[in-house]
Amino acid sequence: MPSYIEPLFRPPSEARSLIFQITVGCSQNQCRFCGMYKGKNFHLRPVQEILTEISEIPLSHRPRIDRIFLADGDALVYPFDDLCTILDAMALAFPCLTRVSSYASPNSLTTKSADQLAILRGKRLKILYFGLESGDDETLLAVNKGFESGRMAELAQVAREAGIKMSVTAILGLAGRGRSLQHAEATAEWVNRVNPEYFSLLTMFHRHNDDFIRGLQQCTRRELMLEAREMLLLLHPAKTILRSNHVSNFLNLAGSYPKDRERLIADVDLALKQASVRVGFLDQVPSYHEEYY
Repeated sequence: MPSYIEPLFRPPSEARSLIFQITVGCSQNQCRFCGMYKGKNFHLRPVQEILTEISEIPLSHRPRIDRIFLADGDALVYPFDDLCTILDAMALAFPCLTRVSSYASPNSLTTKSADQLAILRGKRLKILYFGLESGDDETLLAVNKGFESGRMAELAQVAREAGIKMSVTAILGLAGRGRSLQHAEATAEWVNRVNPEYFSLLTMFHRHNDDFIRGLQQCTRRELMLEAREMLLLLHPAKTILRSNHVSNFLNLAGSYPKDRERLIADVDLALKQASVRVGFLDQVPSYHEEYY
């Protein structure tokens, strides 16, 4: 059975997936805002360990498994030939497998060519979860992302052209008060350029990132909602499913662009109106924390 080095993270949409932890930590573990993997030293787990874990899944369970998520932070960085071996073993072991997915950092995308990504897609690696964080280069520099927005767009487009779906996340409040609208505008422009199949919003929160938070002029709920509204106004991708269903979000949004554009903007306007009757609520900074490890 799979064994995990905690903590283990997965996207909300992978709640039903069987998880194999083929890497530990994140190969790009430098982002100042992110506390997910700061307690782990990045390394690859040996391919034979993964093959053994696959073989140990009881035969009676295997027909029920149709989705697999590869952890940790950017499993796509795993060497190409060995990753193919793992994917082939999964296809043999799980007859109903329809989709394999993984987080993908910009760094991990640089390790695979367009042809290699197409081969991985043929082996059921169908979706990559990609942390853009912001389309604003000044914000990316401040958070030490390590890549400019234009380069991240190029990398994401290569994956999409290989037939892999991209689920892109950005973080409301990441730029603080000073660049809130610039962050919103540049992020919308990035999404319009790349047209990812999915675009999700998180909200900046505390999780082993106290130094970064202390240096950030945090946005109030009102400013965060206006930031989201600005992004929604400027988004015009060809076709993208939008979600803000992460636990950090106090405003949940769900819809598709371009079909639901007007309704999503109206949802924010209604939320602002309803929240305004709660004295002081909109002028407070959200206090959500995660301190579980």
